[in-house]
Amino acid sequence: MGDRRLENSFVSIEGSSSRKNDPESSLCLARKAPKNSSLVSTSASSEAAPEQTTRRKRGQKTRKTRKLVDEKAATQESSPLTSTSAFSEAVSELKFWRRKGQKRNIWTVDHVEGTKLRMNKRRRPSYRPEDQEAFYRLLEDPVIQSFLEADIFLKVSDKYLLSMVVEYFGRVGLPGHLYNRIHFFLALYIASDMEEDNPTSKRSIFQFLLGKEHWPELYKEFLKLKVEFFHAMGHRAWVTPELCEEIQAQNPHHWVWSRVRQCAP
Repeated sequence: MGDRRLENSFVSIEGSSSRKNDPESSLCLARKAPKNSSLVSTSASSEAAPEQTTRRKRGQKTRKTRKLVDEKAATQESSPLTSTSAFSEAVSELKFWRRKGQKRNIWTVDHVEGTKLRMNKRRRPSYRPEDQEAFYRLLEDPVIQSFLEADIFLKVSDKYLLSMVVEYFGRVGLPGHLYNRIHFFLALYIASDMEEDNPTSKRSIFQFLLGKEHWPELYKEFLKLKVEFFHAMGHRAWVTPELCEEIQAQNPHHWVWSRVRQCAP
């Protein structure tokens, strides 16, 4: 009995050892054997990793977007304009609505000499009712009001220069509701450049529109936009005093037309 047990145990040991050495049996064992738990967890984590990464990226983008929106809102509250985005929007509007043709010339009778008529050639006004409405609407802008109040000697904002803003709006030809604060100061800057050419007074436009802290960084962008505005006007900056008075006569009791320049001390 003891010998048989030894033989049986020897056979079982030998069989197990032969299976270990047999590559086919080991391959079968590998196929039948369950996957390692560590490998399963690694693969599962690797599959879940992209989802977590995308969630993190989405969360980071959301936080960045909220941060940019908050910073933009805070910046707009602190200063009237601290980025070039408004400039680019104004440039695109000017390019899109640029007039293809110019206003036609009209002739009026200057005086009669016997049987001869002396004709006077003048240009038809370009301003429209919507240009006047846009002008009066922009006068309620707090930045423009502060600017007009600060110009106590009316060196850059008397009633004639402001009348030219209305005519310039008509020459550019944008729809009235599109005119904004930037267009107002562009027109006023060109009017001052045309009639006065006072660098000190014109510099005050930069400070009010762009902010006292940011205007040295942004005034060059303003000058580039001024070129676009002037080009959209058809390079016509001269406005007669008679046309300015005609514009003022459309609403003579408005407070803005009381800005008569006095002799500066």
